[in-house]
Amino acid sequence: MPVLEELRYSIENGRIKDTEALIRRALEEKMDPQEILSAGMIPAMRSAGNDFRNGEADIPRILSAARGMQKGLNILEPYMRRENLPCIGTAILGTVEGDLHDVGKNMVAIMFRCAGFRVIDLGVDISEKQFQKAVRENPEASVVCISSLLTTSAPEMRGIVKALRKMDKERRLKIMVGGGCITQKFADEIGADAYTENAVDAAEVAKKFVMEKRRDSGEADGPGSAGVSAGTF
Repeated sequence: MPVLEELRYSIENGRIKDTEALIRRALEEKMDPQEILSAGMIPAMRSAGNDFRNGEADIPRILSAARGMQKGLNILEPYMRRENLPCIGTAILGTVEGDLHDVGKNMVAIMFRCAGFRVIDLGVDISEKQFQKAVRENPEASVVCISSLLTTSAPEMRGIVKALRKMDKERRLKIMVGGGCITQKFADEIGADAYTENAVDAAEVAKKFVMEKRRDSGEADGPGSAGVSAGTF
């Protein structure tokens, strides 16, 4: 079985040690790191994500696939010139203040990277002021993703969204929310641009936002446009 086929199988089935070994084997065989990523790892994560979205894979499997993907990215990164990595935009991620859960956020971060985003992961227990500071320090960011698993911390989202809207009067930022206790109704109430139930959908929606923004500004056909990396996820 070709090494990339074995790699896809190992990621899809959450075999983390096999994934690490196969990536190292592919590198030893002088395979292009970009090819390992685009032809082996990303299709596998996309397949695992689609299985999860369609109810054909459980949470432990998708988490194992995501961990395998992250381990693989860690191995590949030193071999890849950062300027050659596909990048369609910058996304800021964080779990709200009072909530220390990060599994869902971490999955979103991985899927965003697979979709071609540069990800700024603020971590957990992130306050309104910390989100504002991240936006100020990263003016190129086009998407902010706010996560909460706890019903007790969900109200923090309201203040964060309001604060970000106040500092982003031109509405250049798209604000996305998600988490176990979040609903579409709540997202609408607090003025978020989007709510998704899983990491796969979150990446797809964020990518559409960037594509639409570039189309509206006439950048769609330019160098580094969204069309270049639309197939990365």
